[in-house]
Order: sequence, then C-alpha cells, then structure tokens
Amino acid sequence: QVQLVESGGGLVQAGGTLRLSCAASGSIFSINTMAWYRQAPGNQREWVASISSGYTTNYADSVKGRFTISRDNAKNTVYLQMNSLKPEDTAVYYCNRRFGVWPWGQGTQVTVSS
Repeated sequence: QVQLVESGGGLVQAGGTLRLSCAASGSIFSINTMAWYRQAPGNQREWVASISSGYTTNYADSVKGRFTISRDNAKNTVYLQMNSLKPEDTAVYYCNRRFGVWPWGQGTQVTVSS
C-alpha cells in the first residue's frame, strides 16, 4: 500500500515562498499522474495542480502563474513550489494521485499572514 508523506509547510508572510515535498512509497509512483490538493478550514478539499507521467502540468486558475508542480521519479517525490503566496492560500496541503486516490497522508500546514 502506498504511503504519502508531505512536508515543507510553515508560516510565511504574503508575497513569500514555500516549497512543499511529498514522498511516496512504492514502485508505481512513476506511472501515475500526481497532484497537490488543499483544504482550508470549513472548505472541501480542492485540487491545486497535477503532473502526468509525461511531465504535463495543469493548474487551478487560483494558483496559475504562482505555483509550479514538479516530480523526481528517481526519488518518488513530487514538489510544489509556491511563490507570491496570498492569505487565501492558507490550508493544509496534500499530495495524491490525480485519479483514484490512495490513502491520504497527514498533509502539511501552510499559513500565509497578511
């Protein structure tokens, strides 16, 4: 069973940057489209960005131009570079497959102060 471990969150001022990492166990990582999701208090979990096995990327309109998703298949790791952070980016961030999710990890908290 695949296990996902997110890290890299923290408290940052508006306009700041953070880089999130997500390490996945298991040998099937490289063939899957991976994604980042986030869940703010009182809201449903929402998709943020995804990257295919062929490195095609897609982004939610709310983060387009500010966030960059990448992956390192040799390390079974997916990253989310977050620039120009806004208070509305505050949420717990999770990674998972884009389609047919695995068990969720614990997530990593991102807090952006104004």
